[in-house]
Amino acid sequence: MTTSREVAQRPLAADVGLALAAIAAVITLVGGLAFSGAAAASLINDPGVFVRWGLPAAELVYNVSLAVTAGVLALAAVAIPRTASSNRQRKGTESQPLNPAWERALGIASASSVVWTLSSVAVLVLSYIDTAGEQALRSGNFSAQLGLFVTQLDTGRAWLVIALTAAVVSTLIFGVRSLTGIGLLTLATIFALIPQALIGHAAGSDNHELAVGSIGLHIFGVVLWFGGLLGLCLLSGILTSRATASKVVPGGLADVVSRFSNVALFAYLLVVFSGVVNASIRLGGWDGLLSGYGALVVLKSLAALALGGVGWWHRRYIVRRLGDAAAAAKVLFWRLIAGEMLLFGIASGAAVALSRTAPPVPQEPPVEQTPARFLTGYDLPPELTPSRWFTEWAPDPIWIAIAGFAIIAYCRGVWVVRKRGDHWPIHRMVLWIFGMLALIYITSGGGVVYGRVLFSAHMVQHMTLAMAIPLPMVLGAPVTLLMRAVPARRDDSRGPREWVLAAVHSRFARFMAHPLIAAINFAGSIIVFYYSPLFGLALRTHVGHELMIVHFLIAGYLFAQALVGIDPGPTRFSYPLRLVLLLATMAFHAFFGVTLMGSTVLLEASWFGNMGRDWGGSALADQQEGGGIAWGIGEFPTFLLAVIVAVQWARSSDREAKRSDRKEARTGDAELRAYNEMLAKLADSDKK
Repeated sequence: MTTSREVAQRPLAADVGLALAAIAAVITLVGGLAFSGAAAASLINDPGVFVRWGLPAAELVYNVSLAVTAGVLALAAVAIPRTASSNRQRKGTESQPLNPAWERALGIASASSVVWTLSSVAVLVLSYIDTAGEQALRSGNFSAQLGLFVTQLDTGRAWLVIALTAAVVSTLIFGVRSLTGIGLLTLATIFALIPQALIGHAAGSDNHELAVGSIGLHIFGVVLWFGGLLGLCLLSGILTSRATASKVVPGGLADVVSRFSNVALFAYLLVVFSGVVNASIRLGGWDGLLSGYGALVVLKSLAALALGGVGWWHRRYIVRRLGDAAAAAKVLFWRLIAGEMLLFGIASGAAVALSRTAPPVPQEPPVEQTPARFLTGYDLPPELTPSRWFTEWAPDPIWIAIAGFAIIAYCRGVWVVRKRGDHWPIHRMVLWIFGMLALIYITSGGGVVYGRVLFSAHMVQHMTLAMAIPLPMVLGAPVTLLMRAVPARRDDSRGPREWVLAAVHSRFARFMAHPLIAAINFAGSIIVFYYSPLFGLALRTHVGHELMIVHFLIAGYLFAQALVGIDPGPTRFSYPLRLVLLLATMAFHAFFGVTLMGSTVLLEASWFGNMGRDWGGSALADQQEGGGIAWGIGEFPTFLLAVIVAVQWARSSDREAKRSDRKEARTGDAELRAYNEMLAKLADSDKK
């Protein structure tokens, strides 16, 4: 039995952890800036001592408030029950009183989002002064120049988008009280990480796309991990109260911590992976560790490794003991939380100091640029040969992380199902892994390297994303595996299973997954994409390129799911109609390809026509070759889809025949006898 004194000690430990984190962050920030010289006065265009120290301080407040907002919203979306209802009480939970811990989480998110908004505005203004210099304060047109900064420069536009996003999230949190709404607000908060990644401290590196991708993953992982941990500390009082800490209450401390522990493990692996990639770009080699920037990297890395060790101890020995009534386990848990907060404070301060410190590798592009580098940011690749499709690489860390996590999660799901003694076809796992490996290759291999400079290579990438990769993904039946491997929640919260099923059965998903709509999207989007500014946006911007991948992958997945899908979804057409739909869609693709083959107008001429290639055919000839690829590359996937539809049709007919035979055996051919009797009666009536 726990005493009131023991209950009071736990929030105190959490408060100590928060205080230690704040002190460690400030000390590390000040020490890092002083050690690296990042806060020293500039010889030219110095912004002044207030900005040199105020901007890093504002960035630290911004980072922490963003992490708290995103982390606490994520806890409310996936870990803390919205109400105290159980599975048997779920019906009508919208009208039930809210869980005090869930309400407290939204209150914390509301307060932190206000700080996030104000700190983002402060960073925006101080960033302008840092760019313009101290004379910006003396000029009489400060507001006009600030307006130009947020509309003309990438840094200013990015911080304007961040500030507006923070303001919108801060406003909506006060009124949203549904799980779906909180989930959407969590995604909106994560959206703010995109412009932050685009202007991150390695975004100007020579390998821009690799740098931006690694920064985005790094920030995302830190925000989930650090923000969730801060949320646990701030919610410590109510989570450890006797009303919610008991193991007999679903969604209490044991459940919430266990759920966050799984998220933290994923976030930690993401942080380590992206940190290694980012550091390799900025350091340029082992010698870079001897610089001031390298010393901060080492400090941050040691803190991350220590956090990983603490997290392992946490998962191995503490989480499993939180469900009992022993106060010792919970006290030890909060001591570990305090230690994690201290290490996180050191890592956070080092991260902000790193953002203000010049790296060993210069980030400026070469003074003399080739046409290809001017357009794409990369040197022109060597002449395309069959072997270079497999030897030329431009790794995209975002899709490597997504595909890698998908493989690990799928294999773990199969292991859980088979360990329980249930059957899961091995060929489904092989197909899923093959699809994910193909996704890594097409987003990081020769397709993306040559897709920047050749229309034909871009078409190969597009058709592979839309037609080749979705088929093994659909046949892997990931949603069915998720439902069988992940148990349903016993409280009014949503885990991965509940969120996926909610998305699958949502009105928007049902509409987009309807066979006719999926076919129109699959076939029509190719016209919209290539004959609109969207094509140029995908070529010229990293975000546009990533969104292109997402769209065509989803469009292809929904179309394949409508034809041969195993997972639950909308009502599918009959098998004859599926074949008609497939043939009609492929005919449309063929028409598009033939049109390109005969076209004499170059799409995105300012891009492909000015690449400066000294190898291969002309840009127009390459585009016509791309039309042939659009026509011909779909033949094999189309044939496979047709074969699979035919096989499923035959199996469905066999199953229906067997069901009919079993029914006839049970009823003694009652239906046939009744039918014969009806015919006999009709014959007798005709005779009369």
